[in-house]
Amino acid sequence: MSNGGAQGTRAATGGTAAASQTLSRGIRILEILADASSPLTIDEVAAELGVHRSNAYRLLRTLEEHGLVGRDSSGRLALGARMASLAAGVAHDLQAEALPELTTVANELGMTCFLAIRDHDMCTTLASIEPRHAVASVAQRPGASHPITVGAPGKAIVAQLPRSEWPDGMSHALRAEVEKVAAAGYATSHNEVIPSVQSVAVPLALRGRQPAAIAVVHVAPTLDVERIVEHLGRSAAAIKGALGG
Repeated sequence: MSNGGAQGTRAATGGTAAASQTLSRGIRILEILADASSPLTIDEVAAELGVHRSNAYRLLRTLEEHGLVGRDSSGRLALGARMASLAAGVAHDLQAEALPELTTVANELGMTCFLAIRDHDMCTTLASIEPRHAVASVAQRPGASHPITVGAPGKAIVAQLPRSEWPDGMSHALRAEVEKVAAAGYATSHNEVIPSVQSVAVPLALRGRQPAAIAVVHVAPTLDVERIVEHLGRSAAAIKGALGG
């Protein structure tokens, strides 16, 4: 009986591990599709995931059944419409208050304006608005993430954290830069997250929430940083006031 129990335990443990791996791979597929600049084939997804095509197909079919993945007319794969409704439920009140402000800034400055939040040691875009009449703008898709130690919004978020919570491995130069951001009330970056792209961000500190930032991105060779900071600061104050600080 003891041997049978041990075998049952091992089988249960193996089943749990397999289920966890399947879930992990499904989530990874969503990340791969989110990061892709255009829809992907099954073979491309399988290659990125590092699994056989048949395994990728089974995972994708399950995601399709739940509306999380969809196909275009050529059969290529992209995130499904259901993802948008799920994303809308994340920090719903924050998104609701931020979107009008992001829209105002984007159209006034002619730059993509977005809201970023802290997600562990990552900076993740929660909402983004592109300018209505800009000749050229930089896309900043919701869900896009990068290390919190690069880019203007990331540094604006780190500047709100106590030193004990700063990510490990920050260089002396980066620590000094973050201290300047905390003192100045805004952060800038160029060529850090996306080649040739500049960004300006201001901190958005909300009581009871993870540190956030609102920022703009642009490819212009020069930026009127003071004007941008003024617009962002006004919008950050409006969002903070609407949510009770």
